[in-house]
Amino acid sequence: MTKTHKLASKLLAESKQVNRDLSVAQLVAEAIKNGEGVLNSTGAIMCDTGKFTGRSPQDRFIVEDDYTKDRVWWGSINKPFPQDKFDGLAHKMVDYLLDNQKLFVNNVYAGADPAYRIKVRVITPLASVSHFVNNMFIVPSDEELRSFGEPDYVVIQAPDYNANPALDGTRQGNFSILNFEEKSALVGGSRYTGEIKKGIFSVLNALLIDENVLPMHCSANEGKEGDSAVFFGLSGTGKTTLSADPNRNLIGDDEHGWSDNGIYNFEGGCYAKTIDLTRKNEPEIWDAIKFGATLENTRFFPGTSVVDYTNVNVTENTRVSYPIHHIENAKIPSVSETHPKNIFFLTCDAYGVLPAISKLTKEQAMYHFMSGYTAKVAGTEAGITEPTPTFSACFGAPFMPLHPSVYAMKLGEKMTEHNTNIWLINTGWSNGPADKIGRTKLKYTRAMITAALEGSLDNVEFIEHPIFGVQVPQEVEGVPSQALDARASWIANGFDGYDQTAEKLAHKFVDNFKKFEDGLEDKAILKGAPIVNVKV
Repeated sequence: MTKTHKLASKLLAESKQVNRDLSVAQLVAEAIKNGEGVLNSTGAIMCDTGKFTGRSPQDRFIVEDDYTKDRVWWGSINKPFPQDKFDGLAHKMVDYLLDNQKLFVNNVYAGADPAYRIKVRVITPLASVSHFVNNMFIVPSDEELRSFGEPDYVVIQAPDYNANPALDGTRQGNFSILNFEEKSALVGGSRYTGEIKKGIFSVLNALLIDENVLPMHCSANEGKEGDSAVFFGLSGTGKTTLSADPNRNLIGDDEHGWSDNGIYNFEGGCYAKTIDLTRKNEPEIWDAIKFGATLENTRFFPGTSVVDYTNVNVTENTRVSYPIHHIENAKIPSVSETHPKNIFFLTCDAYGVLPAISKLTKEQAMYHFMSGYTAKVAGTEAGITEPTPTFSACFGAPFMPLHPSVYAMKLGEKMTEHNTNIWLINTGWSNGPADKIGRTKLKYTRAMITAALEGSLDNVEFIEHPIFGVQVPQEVEGVPSQALDARASWIANGFDGYDQTAEKLAHKFVDNFKKFEDGLEDKAILKGAPIVNVKV
C-alpha cells in the first residue's frame, strides 16, 4: 500500500461520518439537503461548480518520479511536480477534510472490459460530486463490491481547499495532480467534476499502452451485425451527434480503449454539453436528462423549474452527466468484441478546403491523428478575423501523458493488423470560404459515413488531393458530386483562391508538427504530411 493510500485509509478511519457507495436516490437527497443543487422539471438535479466551470489545464501536474521521468512527454501540457510537495499537499488536504466535512466514497471501475479495468476509490466531501462519479464510472454490483478490496488508484478531492502556491508548488490555489508511483490523484480548489474524470482518463492513457491497448478520446458505436466504428473529433466537430445513430448501438461518447479483444468504453456514463440543446437536434441527450442525471451550471426559465438551455449567464460550457443506460440504444456492457473496420477523424475546417470525405493511408492516418486538427470560424470569438486552426494531439492533448507518436504508432499497428479504413470527414466547410457559404449539410455527412460503414465506397473511383495527398471518392450515394470536390465547388460557386488557401492550411499543419519531431519514434509518419509550395 502506497503512502497516499495509507493516508486515504487513515482519513476514512478517522472521519466522523463516511458515506460509502450510496445509491443515486441517496446521493440526490443528500445533495439537495446540503444545498448543493435543486431538481429540475424532469427530475434531474441541477448544480453549480462555482468559480471553475471547466477544466484548468494550466493547473494540471504529474509527479516526476522513476516511472514518469523518462516516459512522460514533458512540456506545457504535462508539467512536472515534486514528490515532496505532493506529499505535503496530501497531508494538508487530509487534515482539512478531517476537520471540516463528512465524506462520500465511491468504489468504482474505470474500464468496461474486466480484462483491462482498474479499481478506483474517489473520496469527496460533496454528495453532488459523488453522484457524478457514480454516473461517469462503472458501478460494481453488490457482489463485486463485497470483493472489491483495495483500489488500484485513489482520488482525494477537496473542492474548497486552496493551496498556497508559494509553499505548495502549485501555480495558484486550485490544482489537479497525478502520481503514478503513489497510484493516486489530488484535486483541490475546484468543484468542476471533469477534473476527476479526465484525471483517471490520463492515468489509463499512460498505463494501457503497455498492455497493447490504444486509449482513445473518441465516441464509438456498433452496428446490428456487431461492426464497431470509432469517431475522433475536437469540440464542435460532431463527435457526439454523428455517433448517436438510431440504427446503431452506442458504446460510449468520450473515452475508449482498443484492445486485443475489440473496443470498450472506459466509462459508465456520458458527459455532454447542453448549450442550445433541443430535443429536435439531440433527442438522445434530451431524453437522458431525467432523474439520475446531473446538470451543471444551467439556469431555469424565470419562475419555473424548466431549464433554459440557451442561458449562458454562468458559462457556455453547461453540461449534463448521466449513466449510459439512460440512452435507449446503449450497448451494455459497453464492449464490442469486434475490431473497427472504419474510423472517422472529424474536423470542422473553417478554411473550407479539406474534402468533405477522404480516405487516409497509414502514414496519413498517423500524421492527422497526431495533428488533431479543427478550426474556429472568424467572428466566433473576439479578435478572430479569419479562420483559426486548432491542433490537439491525438484529439485529446490535455489527457495524453506520453509523446503523441507513441499513440500514433499504436494506431498504425492496429490499423494494419485489422485492415481498418480511416476516413477524414470535414463537417465544416468544403465548398467555399466559411464567411461566404454554409457548412456541409448534416444529411450529406451522415450519408458519407453510412456509405463508408456499409462498404459502398469500396469500388468507387478515388482521386488524390494535390496538396494533402488524401484519396477523395468521386461518388457517394445521396451526395451531390459537387459536395465531394472542394476545389471544383469553390470554382462553381464563384470563389477564387482555393489553391492559395489550401496551401496556407498545409503550412499550418507542417508548422504545428515541428514540435513533435524531437522524440518522433517513426520518421515514416512524416510521409503523411501535406505537400507545401506546390503549383496546382
